[in-house]
Formats: sequence, structure tokens, C-alpha cells
Amino acid sequence: QVQLVESGGGLVQPGGSLRLSCAASGNIYSINVMGWFRQAPGKEREFVAALTWSGSNRDYADSVKGRFTISRENAKNTVYLQMNSLKPEDTAVYYCAAPRYSTSLYRRSSQYDYWGQGTQVTVSS
Repeated sequence: QVQLVESGGGLVQPGGSLRLSCAASGNIYSINVMGWFRQAPGKEREFVAALTWSGSNRDYADSVKGRFTISRENAKNTVYLQMNSLKPEDTAVYYCAAPRYSTSLYRRSSQYDYWGQGTQVTVSS
């Protein structure tokens, strides 16, 4: 089993920045990919970004490309999501997730096996 714990959410004004963190523990050797998803009220969970632990591959949703950056710190088993130029439509609960024994950067939530509890991000003036 793998445990994922997110942190770093909060309230920020439009145009502001936040950095989310996701710390992984447990059987981390079973995961090679980490992803971020988000879910706004009344909407389906959507893909935001993903990367491989090696850092060689990254993928971003078009809606966040150029504004968000996913990165990792292997020594801390932690993945980050740096969010800049935030917009009100970025308001959502953000989740980190990992597929078991995969090196593919999946975009569908059903392909991820482990999930964190989520952290709220609110962009409002």
C-alpha cells in the first residue's frame, strides 16, 4: 500500500501563486508516476499534471500549461505542483494520485490506484 498526503492549499487572489505538496509513504517502490487531479463542485475530477519519478517525462492539461509546474524531490518522496497566475476557475479540491506499477502518464482518474485526501484551493478576490 501507498499513502499520499497533500498539503499547501488555501485561499489566494487571482493572479497569485500556491505550491502544493504530496508526500508518499509505504510501498513507494511500486509507483513510478505521480499525478495531480482536481475536482470543482458539480464537476468531474479532471487531470492536471503528471510526471515520472525519474523526471524525464511530464504532462500537463492544456488549461494549466504554462502556469503550473509539476516537480519532484526524490529524497523526500514528495511531488510538488507550483501554481502561478491562478484564476478563479482553478478553484477546486486538488488530489495527488499514483498508478501502481506503471510508467505511463495516464490522464484518466480510473487508471490511478492510490489517492490522497485532497487539499482545497480557492482563488477569489
